[in-house]
Amino acid sequence: MDSSGQLDLLHDEPPGVHGYGVDTICLFLRLVMQGVSLRGAARVLALMSEAFGWSIDIPDWTTGRLWLMRVGHAMLTMPLEKADDWAWLIDHSVQIGQEKCLVILGIRLRDLPPPGECMRHHDLRLIALLPRVSWTRPEVAAVLEDAVGRTGVPRVIVNDHGVDLHGGVEIFQQRHPSTKEVYDIKHKTACLLKHRLEKHPRWKEFQHRVGQTRCAVQQTEMAFLVPPAPKPKARFMNLQPQLEWADGVLDIVDKPPATVLQWVTAERLRDKLGWLSDFTDAVSEWSEWQQVMNVAVEYVDRQGISRAAARGLCGQLPRPFAHASTDALAKELVCFVAAQGKQTRRGERFPGSTEVLESCFGKMKVLEKQQSRGGFTSLVVSFGAILANTTSQAIQAALQHSDTKAVYQWCKEHLGTTLFGKRKLAFAESATKDG
Repeated sequence: MDSSGQLDLLHDEPPGVHGYGVDTICLFLRLVMQGVSLRGAARVLALMSEAFGWSIDIPDWTTGRLWLMRVGHAMLTMPLEKADDWAWLIDHSVQIGQEKCLVILGIRLRDLPPPGECMRHHDLRLIALLPRVSWTRPEVAAVLEDAVGRTGVPRVIVNDHGVDLHGGVEIFQQRHPSTKEVYDIKHKTACLLKHRLEKHPRWKEFQHRVGQTRCAVQQTEMAFLVPPAPKPKARFMNLQPQLEWADGVLDIVDKPPATVLQWVTAERLRDKLGWLSDFTDAVSEWSEWQQVMNVAVEYVDRQGISRAAARGLCGQLPRPFAHASTDALAKELVCFVAAQGKQTRRGERFPGSTEVLESCFGKMKVLEKQQSRGGFTSLVVSFGAILANTTSQAIQAALQHSDTKAVYQWCKEHLGTTLFGKRKLAFAESATKDG
């Protein structure tokens, strides 16, 4: 690879005992990081070799999987610089089964992107990755204490204020009072929204009618107007599609466009969706709440938390508001950001969101494909590869640092029998019975 980042597969000599060149490894990993499956990446390389007449060896997908795991292990275990300006982002990733994986990502405050830019995956470092059946506050605090050995005592820890995470941070702060805690803005806004909606007299009725409508129209000529499926988790963080659907359908029912009338009559629209007219004012109010929350989340995600953040957010909010309740929500959000900002020193800026960590969780589930349905497998050690730079120098250093033996040892220490393994063992006897 040259300084421009281009790969040279035709002159890609395997380094040391490796069977494949570093540029081939880099291209394989880049394909996987872009969402191509492990098996698919091997097929893509074979297709490219055939199409361009390259004479290169094509790695098996299992070989690529091991590369991914080794790079992830290296990101987890390679030394990090110790400093007093680290910011930690912590959260759990949950899949099927009982296990939750605690992840700590870090970035030094001096390395935060400029105001107006969001953090990206490769801005972060993997500090800790631990799957466990259950987590208590003392256990979280113990992991945080161990992580100090990698970066030093952090300046700030950002989390979603889950009971075990928040409690663990409080215990940690008793030993390290210089460490501040920031409440993730997206989870805070979701809590504010939940508090208001659950007290709203029409909210439960609205949700009930949406569910009925979904069942009533999804197998009819009106299927293109079916409401979005509700989220089983974090539903107050994902209400926007439902509110946008309600706004759009209200307009259609009120004045059906000619295009819609090609497929469904106005009478059918009123029969199945006319009930939304009774919720016009409520949907308008809820949508305005959502708009204010979106502004707050995006502002804090891009600008971070500082002493000037509350004033900046106040200037971004779309006043005047049509509803007094929205004005009260906006004031509460501004006061929250102001309180968070008081923890910073003059000229200091903290991350205010774990959105980038949530994005890493999402990318990991894409990486795992169907395996995510079976709980955590050995592929979980690949999490750090999401953060890695896929340059030849970085990948070569990672592979030199973490060999296959180290990866398998980590899996042995931190992973028990997976759900797939348990299922295989459970049905082993019946699978061997005759006919």
